[in-house]
Amino acid sequence: MFWDKVSGVYDLFETVYNGKVYQGLGKKVAEIIEQNDIVLECACGTGAISKYIAPRCRQLIATDFSEGMLTQTAKKCRKYSNIKLRRADMTHLKCRDNRFDKVVAGNVIHLLEEPYAAIKELERVCKPGGKIIIPTYINASAGVNKRAVRLLELAGANFKRQFDINSYKMFFENAGYTNVDYFIVDGRMPCAVAVITKQ
Repeated sequence: MFWDKVSGVYDLFETVYNGKVYQGLGKKVAEIIEQNDIVLECACGTGAISKYIAPRCRQLIATDFSEGMLTQTAKKCRKYSNIKLRRADMTHLKCRDNRFDKVVAGNVIHLLEEPYAAIKELERVCKPGGKIIIPTYINASAGVNKRAVRLLELAGANFKRQFDINSYKMFFENAGYTNVDYFIVDGRMPCAVAVITKQ
């Protein structure tokens, strides 16, 4: 699997190419997390967001489909006793309905064959009144971002779609989500964060 192969060097690539966003995103997401929250993170990758969520919540269950990525998260988050790591497919979560106060899925929507099915699954496991937090890289300067995407595709990544901020908002509107707040973590490849409050 591509993500297993790149797990050991992924942080280095992100830090060199897009360090301001890569490091700033976790801090911004963590601001939404509260002390008593039980949080599910899907597609946790190397734990770049997890390491900021864990110290702010009661419990974090961090999941990824890639064992290699989970190994990196384990190294990064070993000092936190409130984190559990699980291999999971975010389109078929083995969790009961309405379990989590916050659900996070960072930089994965553009990779999925059926992103709306994944979002529905995230919504299913989130408590009413809870928040579903979905950060996704967007195109600000098309030339720069296309080069990075092409490089990753040559390495084996499989991008299904790309967004700018307007198409990202439309993506959620088309799925019927109207109670969504957005903010952007700006940098070389900015990250738009959609925050859905579950009704």
